[in-house]
Parts: sequence; structure tokens; C-alpha cells
Amino acid sequence: MPSTADAPFDPIRRYAPMIYGPTALYSLGQGAILPLLPALAADLGADLAVAALVSAAIVVGQLAGNIPAGWLVSKAGERRTMLIASLASLVGIAGMLLAPHIALLGLSVLLIGFCASSFAVARHTFMTTRVPYAHRARALALVGGSFRLGGFTGPFVSAGLLALFGDEIASVWFFAVCLLGVAALVAFGPDPEEKALIADRLAARERADARADLDEEDTGEPVTGSIPATERIGVLRTMHRHRGVLARLGAAAASLAAVRSARQAVLPLWGVSIGLDSQTLALVVGVAGAVEFSLFYVSGQVMDRFGRLWAAVPALLLMGAGFGALAFTHDLDSAVLWFGVLALVIGVGNGLSSGILLTLGADVAPERDPAPFLGAWRTLTDGGAALTPLIVSAVTAAASLSVATGLVGVVGLVGAAAFVRYVPRYAPRRN
Repeated sequence: MPSTADAPFDPIRRYAPMIYGPTALYSLGQGAILPLLPALAADLGADLAVAALVSAAIVVGQLAGNIPAGWLVSKAGERRTMLIASLASLVGIAGMLLAPHIALLGLSVLLIGFCASSFAVARHTFMTTRVPYAHRARALALVGGSFRLGGFTGPFVSAGLLALFGDEIASVWFFAVCLLGVAALVAFGPDPEEKALIADRLAARERADARADLDEEDTGEPVTGSIPATERIGVLRTMHRHRGVLARLGAAAASLAAVRSARQAVLPLWGVSIGLDSQTLALVVGVAGAVEFSLFYVSGQVMDRFGRLWAAVPALLLMGAGFGALAFTHDLDSAVLWFGVLALVIGVGNGLSSGILLTLGADVAPERDPAPFLGAWRTLTDGGAALTPLIVSAVTAAASLSVATGLVGVVGLVGAAAFVRYVPRYAPRRN
């Protein structure tokens, strides 16, 4: 009997019930509530500053939850962690629905963000330990594409629910239904790895029986292919042991996350500052988002075929050059034209970066117990993404939006150089 290793690897068919479906469903529900968090806060009497704080609570929760999530995945396993995160998010949903004042709403959103990090680390660990290196980038690019699909369509679903019911609470209920669907898929969906393990064990048993018949004796040795015991050293020891790669390649990854986050902070502000109306601004940003989404699988193909650098470096160069050039166009007569063109350039660069952070994290994670390392890795990348809007706001207040945009461009170019320096050192291409 041939081993499952001999069968062609099809990540879509194998991981759709366990990873891609739940990811798209979760991000769809989350994308439906994110635009409405300020409105929900305002309904409870919050001013603009407090409403912005409530919106930021989900990002703070994700950032704070990554390292505890690594510990939980290491102890409970990926499937149980995803199930726990889905069910715990329902507690946050209940808090949002029943919140009598702004404090409970903020805590509920914080809990949802905390659970989102657990779901993400478990998903990342699951793919890291199961996908062969030759297919890893494409499989993880599909994870990024599933997340982007949900995030891209979620606001449209939210708009439809608002038109139908006239109340933001409808989107919160929609997220609850999505979470129940995620929990059902994770809890009752087929586990492809269990089938593969059974098939490989049967094949190994048959090979051992055949050898026993030839030797006419039973040696009593264990069947080959058994799974060795896993060494678990804990989150803090893992971070200390891998501090070199986290400080160097992790910092480069954080720069990529920062530049990607900057497009959401800078492009809308830039459009407003050059006098674009809301409809035109939404059209430009929407077209750029469509370009980003269309390229997510291309990134995985490039990384698997040619190496990680061939996607990471062009992506950062395009985004860095796009932001750098944009910084010099604010007062030009053709500022609107340049904004549209450079927004597309930045969108192409961001599309080419899909799955890079997941793939590099999987490449450098320890094979036996990757979850604690991935929790630390995601803390760095999420931290870069979370700090960028604050830095853009501070530099804009101290100098100008053009200076802040140029600074983002510099970060992109420096990040490209860091990838060139450290990817060959820590994540060389394997045959």
C-alpha cells in the first residue's frame, strides 16, 4: 500500500474544512462588525476619542493574546484551541449585545481580539507542522487569501444588514452565527491528518509484516514511522533560545507588517488632504483592495517556485517606493492622478506580500513545538502593524502628512534590505 506521502498534495481539498473555511467565516463575521464599533460605542454615549479606543481594543487584544495563545496551543493542541477561541468569542459577543455601558463594550471587544489571536496562532501552528515545505507558501497564501476574502466582503454584508434591519446589532448577531459555524467546522469537520496517520500506520505495519515473513522471526522492534515524543520548553525559554532570529528576521517582518498597516492609515488621510470626495476616495481604495486580493495566490506560487525573497523584496520595494513617491505629490496639480496610480502600486506590493509573514514564521519555527515561537513571532508582526497608525498620527501632528508618508517609504526600503540580509541566513531555500 502506498503511503500518503506518495499522493499528490492538495492543500485546498485537505484543509478546507479545518482551516480555510473557518478562516473565511471568522474573518467575514469580524469584518462585518469592525466598521460599526465606533457607532456601537457612540450609541452608549461615547465621544470620538472613547469610540476610537473601543475600535482599537480588538487590536490590543490580538497583540496581548499572541504569547498566551502560543502556550495554550502547546498544551491543548490546535483543534481544541480553535474551538476554545470560537466559544470564548461568543462570550464577547454576548457582552456586546448586553453591554449597558461603554466599559463592558470595550472589555467585550478586547476579549474578541484576544480570542482572535488564539485562533490565528493555532491555525498557523497547524499549517506549520503539517504542510510540506515545497507547498508551504501556497498553502499559507491561501490562508491569507481566505482571511482577506472575509475581511473584504464583511463590510458589504454589514451594509446589507443595516439596510435590511436598520440596526448595527444585526451585524453582531451575524458574527455570532459565523462563530457557531466556525466552532462546528472545527469540532465536527474531518481531520485529514488523522486519516493520513492511519493510512501511514497501516502501510508501515504491512511493511513490517512483510519483513517478518522474510526473516521468519519477529524482532520485537517498534514499527517504523512512530511519532517521537515532543520536547516542550515553554514560551519564555523558546523566546530566549531563538532571540537571534526574533530580533533580526522578526524585526524585518515587523517592518513589512508596519508598511502594510500604513496603507490603511495613510491612503484615506491622503485622499482627504488633497480634497477627494468620499465616493472617489472609496473607489480608489476599493480598486486597490481588489488588486491586493487578486494577487494573494501569486505570492505563494512565487515563494514556492523561486524562494521567499522573490516575493518579500519586490513587495517591500513597491510599497516603499510607492509611499516615498507619494510624499512628493501632495501639492502637484496632478495630485489626484498620482494618488490613484501610486495607490495601485502599493496595492500590487501588498498583494505580492500575502502569506509572507506566515510562511517565514513557519520556516524558522522549531519543528517539534512551534506554537510558543509563533506566538512570539506574531507579537512582533502585530506590534509593527499596531504601532504604525500611532506613529503616522504623531509625525503628521509634529510635521506633516507628507513627512509621515515619506517615513513609511523609508521603513519599506530598509525592511527590504533587512530581508536580503537575514532571510538567506535564517530561512535559506531548501531543495
